[in-house]
Amino acid sequence: MRTVALFGNPLRRLHSVVMHNAAFAAFDIDARYELREVTEPELAAQVAQARDEKWLGFQITAPFKRAIMPLLDEVEGTARRIGAVNSVSIAADGRLTGFNTDVIGFMTGVRACVRADLSGARVVLAGSGGAGHAAAYGLAEAGVGRLTVLDLDAADSRRLATEFSPFAEIEPLAFHDPLAVARLGEADLFVNATSVGMLTPGPVIDVADLAPEAAVFDVVYVPSETELVRRARARGMRAANGVDMLVAQAAAAFVRWTGESDPTLHMREAVDPLLHRDDLAP
Repeated sequence: MRTVALFGNPLRRLHSVVMHNAAFAAFDIDARYELREVTEPELAAQVAQARDEKWLGFQITAPFKRAIMPLLDEVEGTARRIGAVNSVSIAADGRLTGFNTDVIGFMTGVRACVRADLSGARVVLAGSGGAGHAAAYGLAEAGVGRLTVLDLDAADSRRLATEFSPFAEIEPLAFHDPLAVARLGEADLFVNATSVGMLTPGPVIDVADLAPEAAVFDVVYVPSETELVRRARARGMRAANGVDMLVAQAAAAFVRWTGESDPTLHMREAVDPLLHRDDLAP
C-alpha cells in the first residue's frame, strides 16, 4: 500500500483524509492518506521517509508551506511565485517536485460563485497570508481590473504587493484606511482570505459597505455558513464558502499523483457529511 500524508501543525480536521481515501477506493488504488502532525525540526526526517519509501506523494499545510521548499528537488513556477507549496509528487527515482493546487482550488470556488468573466473586475481581497497569496495570484492571472488587498497592518498588504509586483499590480491598504470603504463600495467581488469566521467570530467587513450586486466569496468552509456569507445572502447577494476550493485543490493533487480522471464527485460525496458537523469546528 502506497502512503500519502498531510504535514502540518495543528491538524484537527479529517476532511482531506476522507476525500482522498474515498477517491483511492473509487479508483481501486492501493493507497492510504493520513495526517502527520509534525514540528518544523521533524519535517526534514518526514520528507526523507517519503522519498525513501517511494510514497505516492504528500501535502503540506500551515505553517510549513514555505519551510518545505528547501527540502525539495524542484519547485514549480506557480508555487515559486506564490512562495508556497501545498503538494509534492514523488517520481520513481525519488525526485520530489513541489507544486501548488491552492490557486486552482480558489479559482474554481470563485468562478462557481461569480459565474462571470473576472477580466476587468474590481476585487477587494481581505488577508495577505498564505490563502491571500494564492487568491491574489489567481485573481491577477485572471486579469481582474483592480485588486485591492486589505490587512490589519498595511505593511503586510504592502509586502504582498511588493512580492507580486513583477507580474501583478496590487493596491495595499489597511482595513481602517478611509479608502478601504470606498473600494468596498466599488467592488464587483469581495474575498475573505482570513480566518475570521472560523477562528474569530463575526464577519471580516460590514457587508453593507458592498454594493448589493457584488459577489462574496469566503475561503472558510467550517462552519458551513460563516457570518459573512449569512449576512451577504440575507441581502440577496451571491455568496459562497470555501467548500468548492477545498475539494478542487484536493482533486488536482489526486490527478497529479495518480494520473486518473477527475475525482471531484467522489470527494464531494465523501466529505459532505463532515461539512455540517459543528463538533469539527475549531
